[in-house]
Amino acid sequence: MKLKICGLTKPLEVETCVLNEVNYCGFILNFPKSHRNLSFEKARELTNIEKNKTKYVGVLVNPIEKELVDFSKLKFDYFQIYGDLNNRLLSNIKNRFNKKIISSIQVRKKEDVENYKKVESESDIILWDSSGYEESLSWDFNWLKTVSTPVEKMVAGNITIEKLQNLVRIADIIDVSGALETNKVKDIVKIKNFITEIKRINDAN
Repeated sequence: MKLKICGLTKPLEVETCVLNEVNYCGFILNFPKSHRNLSFEKARELTNIEKNKTKYVGVLVNPIEKELVDFSKLKFDYFQIYGDLNNRLLSNIKNRFNKKIISSIQVRKKEDVENYKKVESESDIILWDSSGYEESLSWDFNWLKTVSTPVEKMVAGNITIEKLQNLVRIADIIDVSGALETNKVKDIVKIKNFITEIKRINDAN
């Protein structure tokens, strides 16, 4: 089980993730409603931190052309995209901007899980997330048990450290943000504890 820590806003947070070999670091790029949203200059500062084995992910909501052009200049390995997605759109972004794609499926009800079929062929990772955007809402991760795809499966949505054990056979990648914050600020102790628990579960399996 891999780990993505999202909504990073400070150098120490990124450095902690890289040092502890977190698989993916996520940065919110064009969603001002989120307290984790970054300016272009701040995103550039954080992505210039040496990433070693970690992959950097730029999170975009319904990105316009200029945003894709601008943010593609930064050291992102992936674009994680929310919006009305399809394979043709994703193929165009991948080929033009030379980024891997995480397609985000927002889940409100069980039927929404099946929307991955619209993006499967052009996605490097598929993320099933809550419908909350800046809020972290819960949904039933067990709905993913019926999904059969060769694409790596990522889950998000009010994931806490207590839920990890139940997710190990459901998802390839865990995406967490709010559970690692205290008063809307990333908490380095919570980050380290979460990483430790992921490693413990992986060692046990």
